[in-house]
Parts: sequence; structure tokens; C-alpha cells
Amino acid sequence: MSAFEYVALDVAGRTKEGVISAADEAAARKLLQRRRLAPVRLAPLAAAREQPQAVQRRDRLSRRSLALVTRQIATLAAVAPLEEALRTVAAQSERPAMRRVLFAVHGGVVGGQRLSDAMARSGESFPPLYRALVAAGEASGALPAILERLADQLENEQQVRGKVISALVYPLVLAAVALLVVAALMTFVVPRVVDQFDTIGQELPLLTRIVIALSDFLQVAGLPLIGAAILGGVAFARALRVDSFRLRVDQAVAALPVVGRLVRALHAANLARTLATMMTSGLPVLEGLLITARTVRNQVLKQATEAMAAAIREGGSLSGAMRRTNAFPPLLVYMTASGENSGRLELMLSRAADYLEREFDTATAVALSLLEPLIIVIMGGVVAAIVLSILLPILQINTLAFS
Repeated sequence: MSAFEYVALDVAGRTKEGVISAADEAAARKLLQRRRLAPVRLAPLAAAREQPQAVQRRDRLSRRSLALVTRQIATLAAVAPLEEALRTVAAQSERPAMRRVLFAVHGGVVGGQRLSDAMARSGESFPPLYRALVAAGEASGALPAILERLADQLENEQQVRGKVISALVYPLVLAAVALLVVAALMTFVVPRVVDQFDTIGQELPLLTRIVIALSDFLQVAGLPLIGAAILGGVAFARALRVDSFRLRVDQAVAALPVVGRLVRALHAANLARTLATMMTSGLPVLEGLLITARTVRNQVLKQATEAMAAAIREGGSLSGAMRRTNAFPPLLVYMTASGENSGRLELMLSRAADYLEREFDTATAVALSLLEPLIIVIMGGVVAAIVLSILLPILQINTLAFS
């Protein structure tokens, strides 16, 4: 089979462009005629254009790029053939890695593969859950609608992540600057002041002695501490790849008063949104849970999702499985049970996801708004203690001089 690029006229006289697969040019013309299209131009699709470069191992779409590509394909696939939509999106991509991935998918579709199969052969750019939803959309004939919902879900995830990152930028910069100021004071200012106090021979205040001891310690062990912190961070990141260690860390995070509740709410919202999308596309809930479990990084929530899948496989209800795991907010369990009883499970899952996402946004905004003044108070207290440790000996000397 070869690919041919065509320009043709339909029965209404409108111009149609696209790519068609056929054994040869004559077969391609006959295929166009059966589609009631009159070919104006028909030419072989150049291999370099179909897939300019092979997909390299490092080529991978980021979450932001995946959301953008999904939205573009969904928009174009609603008004044009899928292969034409893929070719258009790939051609206008500015990043070489994205262009290689999209042209590889386009080449697979032109070669007769389903979109989900072509995505599976393009590295790790398209997650298993994403491909499963695309496959369900192809099977049900609602691929453009599924792509629209996927784009909405990915854009919503990017929006939540962007809010958290933008809210964290200022507190993190503030904390970094404050730490640099304290380090400069302890490393350069305090030692010079100490040299002046050494000539007095007077016993220094307790606070001053503590600050001087810390300054001496940082001058000697400052660089080794930084190196140890870097090595510790690298070792911790590698240890997180071990499931047993990751499980203990996730259990500790889940036990935290505020952070644990936020993590649980965010995962619950993603699960509810994903299950609602699956039900729309006709994908079974059990299959969706099994695929979702493979994509969850939090080991506590992953085990809960797997336990839900096992309970449903044995004939249990979705709400009952959620309740037994004790890992999901009561609101989601209640709304899931209401949806099952009323036969409107998809709607109730979507509403639960909306509510949990709003709750996450509100709680995150409040927590981050409290973080900024907390950092200011803590670092202000540290700087005040350093300054006071310098002023106390001076005041002591003045008192002795006038007494």
C-alpha cells in the first residue's frame, strides 16, 4: 500500500484535500471516485514528508504539548479526515521532537493502523490511559468527542498545576533570598564582629555565643553540608523508584493533616473525571480502573485503585469498592452511590470531580497564602536574632563604660 496526497472536488464543487492509501495511482483514483470525489491533483506522498525522521528514543511530548496537540487534532478531526488533521498539526509544529512524533503517528494511520495503535508505536508520548480512551472513541465512532474531552481534561490538569507552581514561585524565591541573607550574615558579618569582641575580654551574652558557634560551624562545615544535601537528594530520588520505599513515603504524606487531604482530593477528582470520560466513550469501568492504576504514582492510591478493580471484578459496586478502600473523600463515595442508584453515574462523577477540583483550588490558595507570611515571620525572626546577638555586646560595653 502506498500513500497519495490528493486535491479533489465533491458533488457540491467544494475543494477537498487529504491523503489516501491505495496499491497504485489508478486504484487511488477509483477509491476517490467511489467516495464521489473528482480528483484534480493526485501525487505520491513523499516518504520524507510522511515521516521526515524516525522517532528517537528521547522524543517525548510533555503534558502541556500533549494537551495542545490533543486540542488541535480534536478541532481539525471534527471537520476534516483524521490523516489530514494529523498531517496539518505535525506540519505546523515548531519543535522537531513533536514533529517527529506526530509524523510517525500520521504515517501509521496512513498505513492503515488505528490511531491508538499508531500512538502506541510512538514511544511514551501517549500514556496508556490516553490510548485506551482513543481506542474506545474509535470503537464507538465518537473519536472527535473523546478527543475534545481528553483535551479538556489535560488542559484542566495543566491549569491546576500552573496555579500551584505560580503560587509557589514567590514564597520559594522569598525563602531562597532570606536564606542567602542569613548565610551572608553568618559567614561574613558575624566573624568580623567577633574579632572586635575578642579584644574586650568580657564574657559575651548567651545569644551572642550561640550565634558565634553557629557561624564557626557554617564556615567549617558549610560546603560539606551542601554536598551532603545534594547527595542525599539524589539518593532519595533514586530510592523513590523502589515500590516499598515509595509506599512508606506516600503513607507518611497521606498522614499529614493538610497535604494528605489535598493529595487524596486531587487523585479522587482525576479518577472521577477519567471514569466519566470512559463511560462516555463506552469503555468498561473495570478496564478503566486497571489502566488508571498503572498510571498512578502514589503507591497508597495505586493500591486503593487496584483493590477497587478487584472488588468490581468480583461483582461489587463502584461506590462500595470506594468505601472499603477508605482512601477517597466521603463526598465522592456518596455521589457515586447516588449516580448508581439513579442511573446517572457519569453525570454524578463529573459533578464530584468539579467539586473536588474547586475544593483543591481553594485549599491550595489558602495554604499558599499562609505560607508567604509564615516565611517572612520565620526569616525575620532569624535575622532579628542575629542582629540582636551583635547589639547585645555593644550595649553591654556601653553600660560598663558609663557605670
